[in-house]
Amino acid sequence: MDKKITYTGALLGMIAIILGAFGAHALKKILTPDLLATFETGVRYQMYQAFFLLLLPSFTLLSQKAKSTIYYLIVIGVILFSGSIYGLATNYLTPFDFKTIGFVTPIGGLLIIIGWGILFFNYIKSKR
Repeated sequence: MDKKITYTGALLGMIAIILGAFGAHALKKILTPDLLATFETGVRYQMYQAFFLLLLPSFTLLSQKAKSTIYYLIVIGVILFSGSIYGLATNYLTPFDFKTIGFVTPIGGLLIIIGWGILFFNYIKSKR
C-alpha cells in the first residue's frame, strides 16, 4: 500500500504542476483574475495533498488500515474538491455546466479534513 500511496502522491503533484503552469500561461489570457485565483486554489490544495501522500508512508505510528483509509479519503477528496474547482473556474469554456455539480466541492473538502483528522486522532491515541 505504501508504494501505491507514494505513486499517487507523485502523480497528484505532477498533475498539480502541469495544471498550475497551464493556468499561469494559457488560462491567464482567458480567465478573469477571480476565476484564475479560484483555479489556483484548486492547484494549491491538490499540491498540499500530494505532499501529504508522499509523507504518509513514513508515519510509523499509523496502521496500514489507517493509512489506507486516509489514502482513499484524500484521493477522493482531491478529485471532488480540486476537480470541481477546476470545472467551476473554467465553466464558461465548456458545454457542461459545472455549477450543477458544485455541491461536491465541500464534500471533497470534508473528506480531506476527515483524512487529516484520522491522522491527528491516531497520533493522539498513540501517545496514551
